[in-house]
Amino acid sequence: QVQLVESGGGLVQAGGSLRLSCAASGRTFSSYAMGWFRQAPGKEREFVATISWSGGLIYYADSVKGRFTISRDNAKNTVYLQMNSLKAEDTAVYYCAANKKPLASWRRADYDYWGQGTQVIVSS
Repeated sequence: QVQLVESGGGLVQAGGSLRLSCAASGRTFSSYAMGWFRQAPGKEREFVATISWSGGLIYYADSVKGRFTISRDNAKNTVYLQMNSLKAEDTAVYYCAANKKPLASWRRADYDYWGQGTQVIVSS
């Protein structure tokens, strides 16, 4: 069992930056692919970014490409999402997820564990 705890959300003005963190419990974190998803009010949860177990494969949603950066520190059991040039449409609850398979994936169904989410609000 893996527990994921997100942090770093908050209120920021458009154009600003935030860094989300996701701390994972368990000794198998380094073998899992990790992902970030988000869910805005009234919308389905959508893919944001994913990183393979080694960090060698990374994918982003087109909507965040060039603005967001996913990274991981396996020694700290933590995955990060650096968000720059934030827009009002980035407002959502952001969720961290772990995939027991090591390969990066954009599909929600591939993820086995989810955090409780952290709220990001971007004011325009």
